[in-house]
Amino acid sequence: MKFYGLKTCDTCRKAQKELRAAGVEFDSIDVRADGVSADKLSEWISKIDWKKLLNTRSTTWRNLDANEKENVDAEKAVKLMAANPTLIKRPVIEIGGDVLVGWSAETKAKFF
Repeated sequence: MKFYGLKTCDTCRKAQKELRAAGVEFDSIDVRADGVSADKLSEWISKIDWKKLLNTRSTTWRNLDANEKENVDAEKAVKLMAANPTLIKRPVIEIGGDVLVGWSAETKAKFF
């Protein structure tokens, strides 16, 4: 299992703590330090809706130029997230062939 998040993200830290407490092993990837390739983002988008992956409530999104936020589609979302990894909603968990986004009750149900 791969866990994509930020070291400074409270939600990511909470999720990792809960997973470790449950004995779940995972590889942790920091999206800011390690980056996420456009190919990996496209792979995720082939499995989940890009709108679920793009964090439009982040500070990074608010700081983008207005023209960058207009007419966003899957292709543009990939480019934006590859250039600004903090635009990726976190955490992203790859488990088996599934891609899970966020630390919601739905995501937790996969583990607990």
